[in-house]
Amino acid sequence: MAPAYKLTYFPVKGLGEAIRFLLSYGNIEFEDFRLESANWAKIKPTMPFGQVPVLEFSGITAYQSIAICRYVAKQVKLTGANDLEDLEIDAIVDTINDMRTKISAYYHETDEIIKEILRKVLFDETIPYYMERIEAITKKNKGHLAAGKLTWADFYFVGVLDTLNVICGKNLIADCPSLQVMQQNVLSLPGVKEWVAKRPVTDL
Repeated sequence: MAPAYKLTYFPVKGLGEAIRFLLSYGNIEFEDFRLESANWAKIKPTMPFGQVPVLEFSGITAYQSIAICRYVAKQVKLTGANDLEDLEIDAIVDTINDMRTKISAYYHETDEIIKEILRKVLFDETIPYYMERIEAITKKNKGHLAAGKLTWADFYFVGVLDTLNVICGKNLIADCPSLQVMQQNVLSLPGVKEWVAKRPVTDL
């Protein structure tokens, strides 16, 4: 029997890896369908809003990576215990995504003059600003990003981190001991550890 869930994304970690982590943690079998770039132009019109990742299950095609993460997190009990905890989780995930978007804008810029301007701001101001605060939040939350416990926010950060490190050419958490511990804790979780051991090797 085919898996009940099908995740469609590019052959990179990027915005798909946190979803893969969450499904693996919950021991939820899924088809990890990786789009080759040569096929994307043909498949893109069939995707909601022409974007991936998408998660298909029970006749539903779910889209938007954060929304998918939040849904899967509910299935595997990694959301908050109340509305305030969920607010805290959503806030830090959105903050991480804000930083990711700024890094992505730098990565995709094709004008070398503009890219150099973006690079200086990104490395001198943006990344230090975000990482200092995210590290402080993690330390305050006993090694987690929200609610003082393991939540899907931890999975989201660790899921996008490898790709951001490659884009930036540096380890963003090199000076963040609390985040280093959190990363190792997430990667050592049952299900996640097994996924990491078998996942395809990718540059991003």
